[in-house]
Amino acid sequence: MHSRILLYLDTVARCGSIRKAGAQLNVASTAINRQILALEEELGTPLFQRLPRKLVLTAAGEILIAHVRDTLKGMVQARRLIDDMRGLHRGELVIAAMAGPTSAILPRALAELRRSHRNLLVHLRMCGHRELMEAVQQGEADLGIGFDLPRETGLRVLASRAVHLGAVVRRDHPLAREGGISLADCGAWPLVVADASMAIRPHLDALHARLNLRLVPAMETNSIAFMRQMVLAEDAITFLTPFDIIEEASAGSLVFLPLRERSQWPQHLALLAHASNANPFLHLLVERITQILDSAPGRGPDRTLAAAPTVG
Repeated sequence: MHSRILLYLDTVARCGSIRKAGAQLNVASTAINRQILALEEELGTPLFQRLPRKLVLTAAGEILIAHVRDTLKGMVQARRLIDDMRGLHRGELVIAAMAGPTSAILPRALAELRRSHRNLLVHLRMCGHRELMEAVQQGEADLGIGFDLPRETGLRVLASRAVHLGAVVRRDHPLAREGGISLADCGAWPLVVADASMAIRPHLDALHARLNLRLVPAMETNSIAFMRQMVLAEDAITFLTPFDIIEEASAGSLVFLPLRERSQWPQHLALLAHASNANPFLHLLVERITQILDSAPGRGPDRTLAAAPTVG
């Protein structure tokens, strides 16, 4: 990407001699001298004082060599990151995630990533809101994935998607062929709902309150997997997002039914990282996750947000 002149300048400055630089680089000294003279002409100022026994940087040369060395260092770092991404070196990725993404999205995304990067070691921590944010802020996790995460200084939002809750039923449930369902209709069936520790519950409570309906659960849990399994086991209804049932919706075992009275605000699934995090596997995983999210069955175009900006 960068001209060889950068390497020539750095080597000549270090050696104090075009002849010695040429010997070190295995390049003809005349070729190096020609490049330096052309650059000096372009800049309109000499870069080296040509003393009898050595070359010394001028003031302009000092300014330029600082830029040259920063650029060369950046290129070395970029090469290392690209090598890591290509799987030439072993890498690690630490993920802090809430229950929904952990059970529905991450297994598929990680399986796809590991098909091309078998030497990647993944550490997964299941967390609540506070634990997740602390892990990313303190650099203990490369990536945080969760719903309705607060905006915090120093964190980057790598991707964000907005989605509404809906009713989820088994494919042979009497309501499964409905194009949509009212919240009042759901109350006639056993309800398996998220407990107060989960991001789903405030949305569900607010929707019931707005409609003056009373939520009467048959079961409460903090496990997305348990909600799905109970719906598969009996004619129960649960309330999840299309992102929570990606595998089951693709297989046809569960059906997502949009609520006719949608909540006033959607849930937001966000992928967060610390602003200084440079793990090359981070962006590879984010690419795969966003591809999966954008192909989720039952998710309409009004439920997707563009990637949000860096916070702070």
